[in-house]
Order: sequence, then C-alpha cells, then structure tokens
Amino acid sequence: MSSIDGTGTPQAERSKLADGARHAVITGGGSGIGAAIARALGSDGNRVSLVGRRPEPIADVARAIGGFAFAADVTDRPSVDAAFDAARDAHGPIEILINCAGDAPSGKFANVSIEQWRATLAVNLDALFHCTQAALPDLLAAAVGRVVTVASTAGLKGYGYVAPYVAAKHGAIGLTRALAAEYAKTALTFNAVCPGFTDTDLVTRAVATIRASTGRDEDAARTELTRYNPQLRLIAPEEVAAAVLWLCRRDSQSITGQAIAVAGGEVM
Repeated sequence: MSSIDGTGTPQAERSKLADGARHAVITGGGSGIGAAIARALGSDGNRVSLVGRRPEPIADVARAIGGFAFAADVTDRPSVDAAFDAARDAHGPIEILINCAGDAPSGKFANVSIEQWRATLAVNLDALFHCTQAALPDLLAAAVGRVVTVASTAGLKGYGYVAPYVAAKHGAIGLTRALAAEYAKTALTFNAVCPGFTDTDLVTRAVATIRASTGRDEDAARTELTRYNPQLRLIAPEEVAAAVLWLCRRDSQSITGQAIAVAGGEVM
C-alpha cells in the first residue's frame, strides 16, 4: 500500500500537531465535496487521510493539505482494510470517518441492468458497510468518535431517472439512523448530510445527460437542476463541508442519527 505524505514530515514531528487534532479518514476525497471536506478538516487542525480509487486526484488534495492518500476500492473489503491499516500507520487510530465516495448514473429504470444496479449500490451503500466496520474498533475507542456520511436529498425524496442511486441513498440514511440508535450510549455519533444539486463533477455529468437526451443547451440543462432549489442555484461544496465540520466538532455530541439537508430550502 503506497502513501503520499503531503508534508514530508516524519512521524515524530507529525505527533507535534495541534493539541486535540484527530485522525480523519475521508473516502472519495479527490474532488468536489470530498475535497472540500478534506480542506475543511485539515484547516481545523485534524490529521487527514484520503482513500479513493483514483490515486492522482487524492494525492493532489493530500499534498495541498499536508495529509496522506491511499488508493483503494471502497467496494472491496480487503482493499479497504489494507488502506485503513496504512492510514493508521501514518496517522494513528481513526477518530473521524467521512463516507463520501459515490456515483450517480442516470437513465430509465426499465433500462437498468442488474450489473448497473449492483454497481450503484456497491459504491453508495456497500462501501459504507465496509468502511464503517473497518474503522469501528478505533471509533469506539476514541474519546470523541464521529461518522458522517455524505448522502443526498435523494435519500430523503425521490427523483426520476436515478432509481438505483435513490435506493442506495435511502439505505445510507437508514444505516446512519440504525447505527446511531445502536451506539447511542457511546461517544460515537453517526450523522448524514444530504446535499441538493451541488456544483461538482456529478452535476456536470448530469447536465451532459440532460443535453444529450433533450437537446437543450447547457444553461437550460442547469436550470432543470437548479429549479429544485428555492434559491435557484447549485450548492457549493464548501457549504456541505461546513456542515460536516460542525458535526465532527467535540461539542456536537448530542447530534446523532440526523439527516441534515444542505439544499437551499428544497422541500423533502
């Protein structure tokens, strides 16, 4: 398992980071919301490990924030276990887990193959199982443990043409609530943030799909998405990161089992 140290600082020096700094593992942190969360947690003094299947983007983010990057397939348990072990070697026990890896392919439900169905559930739901179980012993041993899952407003309502994604995100919120109840008497909390349409690569691909299927220009395609938001705009990744950062703070201990929409007032 290869790692990238964004600082080039040896272990002894890394241990001298700010008092109270915690080790945060972020999946899918190479771009968009995940990268914004990595920057926010890093700026708050935490030691950050990025885990994802694309080595170059996560390495770039890690270098920028002084963290580490570990290439892994979050849908594969041995790959997750190896990456999390390497992250522990670099930064110590895992105290914060951010489940952010995901994908949102679109198309008519009648045309969804079983392979597409399973692939969408694997990255958006199975990965939560693998990553949360892999980190759980550390998280339970931590004085302040946090798991935050980046779900979606698609976990709170239905949207057409993304049925597998909607099903997976509903499952993600259900898992969050179940684990919050199961571990309520511990120092570990579980929450989800549910962004509306956010200015990321996923939305860029959605715009391209709308253009291809309807013949609309880019502005019209984006309007099709922003109409869901009463503020008539896309959400900024940094706004989602701010909500995640709040949930990770030590004084957010009573916030657990929640699915918090970051969606400009969109009605669920």
